[in-house]
Amino acid sequence: MSAGASMSTGASMNTPVLPLVDNAPDDPTRRAPLVLGTHDFSTITDKVCEIVEQPRPPKAWYVAFGISATLAAVFFAMIGYLFMRGIGVWGLNIPVGWAFDITNFVFWVGIGHAGTLISAILFLFRQKWRTGINRFAEAMTIFAVMCAGVFPAIHIGRPWLAYWLFPIPNQMAMWPNFRSPLLWDVFAVSTYFIVSLLFWYVGMLPDLATLRDRATTKGRQIAYGVLAMGWTGSGRQWHHYERVYLLLAALATPLVLSVHSVVSFDFAASLLPGWHTTIFPPYFVAGAIFGGFAMVVTLLVPVRAFFKLEEIVTTRHLDNMAKIILATGTMLGYSYAMEFFTAWYSGNPTERFVFLNRAFGPYWWAYWTMITCNVVAPQLLWLRKFRQNPWLLLVVALFVNVGMWFERFVIIVTSLSRDFLPSSWGYFRPTVVDLLTLAGSFGFFLSLFLLFLRFVPMFAMAEIKSVMPAAGLDRGPHHGHGQYWGEIPHQHDGPASRASAPDIVQPRAGALAPPDGRTLLAEFDDVGKVLAVSERLRDAGFSRWDVHTPIPIHGLDEAMGIRMSKLPWIVLGGGTTGLFAGLALQWFTNAFDYPFLISGKPLFGLPAAVPVTFELTVLLASLGAVGGLFVVNGWPRLHNPLFASDRFRRATTDRFFVSVDQADPCFDARETEALLTSLGAVHVETVGE
Repeated sequence: MSAGASMSTGASMNTPVLPLVDNAPDDPTRRAPLVLGTHDFSTITDKVCEIVEQPRPPKAWYVAFGISATLAAVFFAMIGYLFMRGIGVWGLNIPVGWAFDITNFVFWVGIGHAGTLISAILFLFRQKWRTGINRFAEAMTIFAVMCAGVFPAIHIGRPWLAYWLFPIPNQMAMWPNFRSPLLWDVFAVSTYFIVSLLFWYVGMLPDLATLRDRATTKGRQIAYGVLAMGWTGSGRQWHHYERVYLLLAALATPLVLSVHSVVSFDFAASLLPGWHTTIFPPYFVAGAIFGGFAMVVTLLVPVRAFFKLEEIVTTRHLDNMAKIILATGTMLGYSYAMEFFTAWYSGNPTERFVFLNRAFGPYWWAYWTMITCNVVAPQLLWLRKFRQNPWLLLVVALFVNVGMWFERFVIIVTSLSRDFLPSSWGYFRPTVVDLLTLAGSFGFFLSLFLLFLRFVPMFAMAEIKSVMPAAGLDRGPHHGHGQYWGEIPHQHDGPASRASAPDIVQPRAGALAPPDGRTLLAEFDDVGKVLAVSERLRDAGFSRWDVHTPIPIHGLDEAMGIRMSKLPWIVLGGGTTGLFAGLALQWFTNAFDYPFLISGKPLFGLPAAVPVTFELTVLLASLGAVGGLFVVNGWPRLHNPLFASDRFRRATTDRFFVSVDQADPCFDARETEALLTSLGAVHVETVGE
């Protein structure tokens, strides 16, 4: 019996396995499955890994990479030209001191919001449909933030002095102004990038181990083995891993809301009409989610069609993303209307003029492009045909991508181009360097994305397996350990089977420890048997043993007797350190060592210190979570005696293993093997030195 078949059983081990297909597609009350076809754990692994494992990618990949790499080269060439000649090569003038540079920055930061939203917020809300697209979106986040980070560094005029932005001593013996929203950007975007990168990497650990175990060349085995850090899918590793993933999701959720709010403060904290408005933080966050999901659709639909992934990225995934685009697009339209209402209701003639100028002034074409793409086009998604047809949805997403770039252009340029005095008015016209830099940033983004498709699994295999019917996800309420992904029901072989197993040793207390040295390795094809064995070994007092599974199993922590993880305390310590370090840093730099007196305001004010303090709190808490995960699991551990077994390679795919170290005080070779065999082991071997 295959692993996928055995895990699809309910109370009876002999329940026949049904194809994982939607037998009632026309029933509107029945939710479509998240994985279509007759897939089991093994076929899902094969489907995802074959894209990475093929010796040569398709010719289309080379064509796409060649085009994007050429544009990326243009991007860096334009940056080099900028450094040699200065920002005069852009179309900036007085009063338009910001234009394409900051427009591109805000656009790319917004694109990066969808990945963290899918990974963190939907994870916390138990939206299981995220598992088919979260890895894809997380990668997009990393690459979008990398593109965004380039523009603040190059628009400052003297990029070789960019280190002045960071709180490090310099030759002028001065500190940066921590009350400036521009400096808040540095901390917000940097923290967002680091936390998103950690979240992405931690989520990939089980899948990197799968690629390591499937590798057919020494080079790939070493490369993926180093990246996997020694992952074996053990119960203890899953125990700590799930808690770190949950903690990172909890930390990333307020972070994703704060980043674009802080970016909006670049405008809202000014006194410029059209910018200083309290609606900007929620308005920017909604717009970022709107544009981010549109970019996910833009990338996902062609990849889905090219690699024939319709059974993994289903119509249900597309429909849910379309609904989010529709909802956030409607919020955006409401925000546009409220901006006009607020300008009218304020009675401020300058404010009214700015908004009328946006709609009917010299940049009317940009404003109405924004309205058409961001307000009108998404309304097509009320129709199911547009939500569930991938190519029609792609057209809407492309409109949204265009509209979101123009939104940032309208906010920045139209508010600056006509100053308080008509004599100061100016019209911004982008130069060739502006246009090539914009196009080149897309090339840089797509180059990184195509490399991701080539070398990393684009889907989280362990998470997809956890929501398949074969994992028993829908067989009971969600509670206890393992609730974050797959919840395989706590099954046993039954009283008869347990009674027939010989009592070998008396129970004795002992701390659980991972196996080392010579190890007895037993293979199982059924999760219920693994749980039964775990309870027997726990009750018998074994202390050097572990269970290895391709997905987290509900009830395994209790069956193994694993104590509650200490990782939350490590995270609390890191967050507390970040909190006090942030407050102390800002007080020392701006109120003590280099006093900044600004408009008679206090040298140190708690409200102005909140953004940087929050970012440092989240950053150190996240670093503590990942660092703690490595410490408690003893990583990196690039050699494990279990790797000597060829059969053990399936532990990250579709099989379940129990390993008992022969150094365990309770171990007896003959009797322990007899126990494992009596409880359903299909193969038992001794591995290690």
